[in-house]
Amino acid sequence: MRRIASPALVAAALMTAPVAALAQVTVDTAQGAVTLADTPDSVAVYDMAALDTITALGVTPTGTIGNIMVPALRDAAADASPVGTLFEPDLEALAGLAPDLVIVGGRSAAQLAAVSQVAPAIDMTFGPDLLADARARIDAYGALFGKTAEAEALTQALDGKLAALRETADGQGTALIVMTNGPKMSAYGAGSRFGWIFEATGLQEAVPGLDEATHGQAISHEFIAQADPDWLLVVDRGAAIGEDGQGAMETLRSDLVAGTTAWQQDQVIQLDPAATYISAGGYGSTMAVLDQLTQAFAD
Repeated sequence: MRRIASPALVAAALMTAPVAALAQVTVDTAQGAVTLADTPDSVAVYDMAALDTITALGVTPTGTIGNIMVPALRDAAADASPVGTLFEPDLEALAGLAPDLVIVGGRSAAQLAAVSQVAPAIDMTFGPDLLADARARIDAYGALFGKTAEAEALTQALDGKLAALRETADGQGTALIVMTNGPKMSAYGAGSRFGWIFEATGLQEAVPGLDEATHGQAISHEFIAQADPDWLLVVDRGAAIGEDGQGAMETLRSDLVAGTTAWQQDQVIQLDPAATYISAGGYGSTMAVLDQLTQAFAD
């Protein structure tokens, strides 16, 4: 007669049987170290710098925002399902996609708690040291997606670009970073969101001690004239977010600015607006800005 094992014996056997360990990986995030299941099969991305870096590693997102303002990233995410915007995730669409991981950061960081209701999520916002965080994010995504060799190659390429830029920019004098927003202008110094450019180039601040606020220090044409920078580095916010209206050069153009060394020597660089403002810190965006600066200083 066949014996039927008692429930107690079955439970005891299960408790003593070897259990395969779940693969896990710990990554550094803006909220501290987070341990996740290794190599997510699907990922939804709300942060454009993150989208930039993971696609550079060869990772294809399954979901992202509906309106990507960075032209270089549109093709990379062409097959991704729309899951809302940077500021308003579509939780129903996200739940339907059922990703293994959601990445937020920067403008979308405030949505971490909301998207965490649907799937495991991490905040990959950049801190004040953008270049250090860019390297850290490459390493983190490499470990997370099983792309460590690819991550090492990206970091080596990034370091090579930085070295080339620093050599080309050596001795090029002072710079003033100005962001225009229609007719408005703000200046940014070494401690600001664009301060990494001073670190990368080695250029000196034309005006030390600028306000480090997120939106910079409001300035006028007179301010630029008095600063008289050797180089004027310009970020057009309106162009970055696709707004119609007055462009950066129209905003800057005046007799006062025209008298500066930068304008007289044709040393005004209009930085790639999307790469500098929308996806700053992403691998491709950082490389594009470094190339643009290196070319400008070499000419």
